[in-house]
This record gives sequence, structure tokens and C-alpha cells, in this order.
Amino acid sequence: MLMQKKLLLGTNNPGKVKELRQLLAELPGVTLLIPKDLGLDLKIEETGDTYAENAGLKAQAFAQASGFVTLADDSGLEVDALDGAPGLYSARYSLKPGADDADRRAYLLENLSGTGKPRPWTARFRAAIAIAVPGWDIRFSEGVCEGEIIPEERGTNGFGYDLIFFMSEFDRTMAELGDEEKNRASHRGRGVQEALLVLKEVFSVG
Repeated sequence: MLMQKKLLLGTNNPGKVKELRQLLAELPGVTLLIPKDLGLDLKIEETGDTYAENAGLKAQAFAQASGFVTLADDSGLEVDALDGAPGLYSARYSLKPGADDADRRAYLLENLSGTGKPRPWTARFRAAIAIAVPGWDIRFSEGVCEGEIIPEERGTNGFGYDLIFFMSEFDRTMAELGDEEKNRASHRGRGVQEALLVLKEVFSVG
């Protein structure tokens, strides 16, 4: 449907870029770009009330700025013992200025310990994928991955909360999974699988 087969990934997060490049390998002949390839440095306020709204804001802003079809996501960790927190605020879940992933994991475990609620601390990752095509409506998909939070970090193949997110079906944390397993089972992987159907239609591939 589109002659220019270029897809902009609406993120500069290295972990997300790595996963999305692997997940989108099924798009033959489509060049994947990231914002810095185009000199784009957009700061988008995530003011939505849902993951889908935030993903849509990012996808639309990058598509308008670049003129390219854009895929963006918004995701979060929902912990039942914390009444669904950190949820939409997962990437900003810390009281420490300039907090990194390790700080956010530590803060989460501190808050969980403070609840006095026993394990298992059931949780889920949820991701919304938005695809913005200039001149089209935004299309959405969603992926959910169930698991539990454990109090020790395990694994190196992940980022964010992956190191403390245990998946009973694999008896490992998400950060202990190989790329193929993670891409098949993760929230982002499941969301992208549905999004691929839209992208194949847009680019007339597959």
C-alpha cells in the first residue's frame, strides 16, 4: 500500500529498540529507523489515561514529525499487592532524582515488603502498540504477560523490571529467557504479533 517501506520506531530506549528489531524481522524489505537516525529529539508528555492513549500520542507525534509510518508502545507493570501500581508510571516509579532501572526495581521491592502481604506477589506486564500512518487513523494492539515479582534479581537478558519478573511457565525470570523465548512470551512480543498484520497490509509485504 505504501511505496516507501520505512518504519520509524518511536523510541530511543535501547532495550525496546533491540526487542522491536527482533520482533519486526518478519517485515521483509522494510527499513527500521529510530528517531536519532532522523535527528529527531521529541519530548512527548505521556498524558494519557491508558497505555493505548500514551502509545498513540508517541506514534502520532513521531509520524507527524518524520512523515514515516511509526510504531510506538507504552507498557507497564501491574502488581496486585500494590493495587495495580506502578502501572502507567512504571518508567518513572521512584522518589530518587535521575533514577535508573535498578533504582526502580529497588523501590518496587521496598514498597512490596512494606505492604506485609505474603508472596507470591502476582503481577502482569501490559503493553499497548500503536501504529500511526500519515493520513490514516491510528491502529492499536495489546499484549499481556502474567507472572509474579520475586525479591532477588536474576538474569541479564532484559531491562526494566524483567530481572524480578518470574514466569512460572519457564521457571525463570523474563531476563533469564533467550531472545526467542522472550519474544514469543512477552507482553511486547504478543502485542507486536497482532500489529504485524497491520504493518504487512500497510507495506504490502508478507
